[in-house]
Amino acid sequence: MTNYRLATAVKSEMSDEVDLGDQKDTSKALKAQWDQVIKKVRAEFGEDLFSSWFARMEVESLIGGVLTVSVPTKFLRNWIASHYAGRLTAICASEYGKLDTVLIQMRTRGLPQHGTAMQTRDPIEDQSEKSSRQPPATARLHGNPANDRGSSLDHSLTFETFVAGSSNALAHAAALRVADARAGAPVSFNPLYIHSAAGLGKTHLLNAISWRIRQQQPTRKVLFITAERFMYHFLAALKAKDVISFKDEFQSIDVLLIDDFQFLQGKSMQQEFCHTFNSLVDSKRQVIIAADVPPAQLESIDQRMRSRFAGGLVVDIDAPELDLRRQILHARLSDAKRKDQRISICDDVVEFVANRVTAGGRELEGALNRVIASQQVTGARMTVDLAAMALRDLANTFDSVRVRIDDILRIVGRHYSVPRADLLSPRRARSIVRPRQVGMYLAKKLTPRSLPEIGRRFGGRDHSTVLHAVRKIEELIRTDDKLAREVNLLIRLIEQN
Repeated sequence: MTNYRLATAVKSEMSDEVDLGDQKDTSKALKAQWDQVIKKVRAEFGEDLFSSWFARMEVESLIGGVLTVSVPTKFLRNWIASHYAGRLTAICASEYGKLDTVLIQMRTRGLPQHGTAMQTRDPIEDQSEKSSRQPPATARLHGNPANDRGSSLDHSLTFETFVAGSSNALAHAAALRVADARAGAPVSFNPLYIHSAAGLGKTHLLNAISWRIRQQQPTRKVLFITAERFMYHFLAALKAKDVISFKDEFQSIDVLLIDDFQFLQGKSMQQEFCHTFNSLVDSKRQVIIAADVPPAQLESIDQRMRSRFAGGLVVDIDAPELDLRRQILHARLSDAKRKDQRISICDDVVEFVANRVTAGGRELEGALNRVIASQQVTGARMTVDLAAMALRDLANTFDSVRVRIDDILRIVGRHYSVPRADLLSPRRARSIVRPRQVGMYLAKKLTPRSLPEIGRRFGGRDHSTVLHAVRKIEELIRTDDKLAREVNLLIRLIEQN
């Protein structure tokens, strides 16, 4: 240790020549000295140990007595800090002069750089002291969206801009509860699984959760990512033969939000996500998943994972009712007017658009943008007739979509776990009769087929049987909210088919 302190003192005098204290070293000089450090490390530890632990270490910066170096994985960072801290610090000081700290950080592209400090006074530190000297949480990936490995967040998609109504009330309330939960508090439901057709607000809620947690609890590690981006990073890790750091980083997340989960493809990809999911949920960390279909219909995911998804809170978002469509249009129109005071759209036009466009928020915004653009281009006062002209090619129903009875049989059978053969058979078990009646109702509602033709396609039944089924389901929908939601979901699935 005496020799080490002497080397540090001598080098400290030499460091004045390159003005290290004023932090004016050039990158070239910094790396030239690092090359000398590498040579000494190789000579001291031998080729085998050097290749195993130090070959991929690089110098990053020297600021105010803190030398920052980087390695590609958390495992390397922790191993070097635990086993070689004293000698590495001494070798670095022999080239750079007196050092307060040698900070080892991860440099895996796109990941947060968590540093492990090695003080010259204490070669092997206590873990709690190392944690206390890490960079502020607000400077890390999960507190700073600009450095996020995940998908970009949209600043406009917050809880303040989300319009809630009866069709999305449960999903909205669940998202708020997750966002406002304090770190370390018991997890009420995990995972939170939100499903709906495209454009009904899933992505908006995931963005809103991310923003709320980052604003109120900046120390929590929050990652919002799409399934496509998850696959991209996993494939990149495989190509770089660096899957360990991928696993380490994803399994260290406090709150993971994954969007468009139905697009997760590939056996190895799904296995990796399952490992990540199980690790997070088992350690009481929050997972939020958004998809176009409920867990039971994720056919590419194994049954055990579908069961785990269903074990949390599964909520769906229905197509917005008329009143909610009005609220969405008024909210978006107010935003547009704040940006351009010349916009003038009367309530009658808003009412017309709300009745004409019955799909989700995206379609409503698109229709409103058409009306606004029409007014701006023509300069005329916007009337209902002009709005109708602007939206003349928009369909209000599924009439233009060709729906096949075969598709209805397949989707209804899959939803209720009833084989197609049973739907067409004469069996009268309740578990078969109700799905069969729902299928007949959907065939009447979504296709131009006649009652006799529908009866023939459903196992050669009489048209009176089909009529009875249609009337039965119509009656139940008015009194049974669960069945009404199921039918709406089936309509969306058939529409997307």
